[in-house]
Amino acid sequence: MQKFFIPQNQITQNQAEIQGQDARHIHRVLRLAKGDMVNFTDGQGTDFTGRISDAESDQVCLEIIKTQVSRSESPLPFTVCTGMLKHQKMDEIIKGLTQIGITQWVPFFCERSIPFPDAKALARRMKRWQTIAAETIKQCRRSRLVTITSPKTFGEVLELATDFDHCIAFWEKSRHPLSLLYPLEGAKRTILLTGPEGGFSDAEMEKASASGFVSYSLGPRILRAETAALCGAALIQHRLGDM
Repeated sequence: MQKFFIPQNQITQNQAEIQGQDARHIHRVLRLAKGDMVNFTDGQGTDFTGRISDAESDQVCLEIIKTQVSRSESPLPFTVCTGMLKHQKMDEIIKGLTQIGITQWVPFFCERSIPFPDAKALARRMKRWQTIAAETIKQCRRSRLVTITSPKTFGEVLELATDFDHCIAFWEKSRHPLSLLYPLEGAKRTILLTGPEGGFSDAEMEKASASGFVSYSLGPRILRAETAALCGAALIQHRLGDM
């Protein structure tokens, strides 16, 4: 059964409402009607099953039948920080990272990033990323929205290290294979840095190391920045999470 996302402000103790495009999809495409069942999530880790009590083209009303904690979320609190790329590539990265199961996404600017867009353009991109993440959780049947922060500077990203147990950076010059990374007993919180086109500079990696980040290699081949972000996150989930 398809899974829908309903914001918490549209869910009460016993009822919920689906509005807009999803309501039209249910009514016109899926042709669900009164009495049919619908699965949905609040985007905060809770899943629901509801029975349609009324279905119109712009609003579907549900009677909540079942509530449970999601079983599709990763046990790994995982933050991925991505050096800013051209906007189409960033769209694909947040789509892929959401499917992998990350918790938080932090885009950032560093030495080799593309020029900083103006405030209006950046606000539009943030809104688009949030929309993509919300649509993706429905596709991959997740139940928690990815937290997306406003783009930070490289220095601001390094300051985040104090909140994490594993601080990892993938860098093409590193000689450390990821096989050297071992889970720490009782430690879960993980943050990953991946660079922009052109990668990190030597000076940036020196600063990252001083802040507690350990650099690892993704192998002898040079990956495109968007490939490195997704591949690296998947490998971390495999070693520390639930993949």
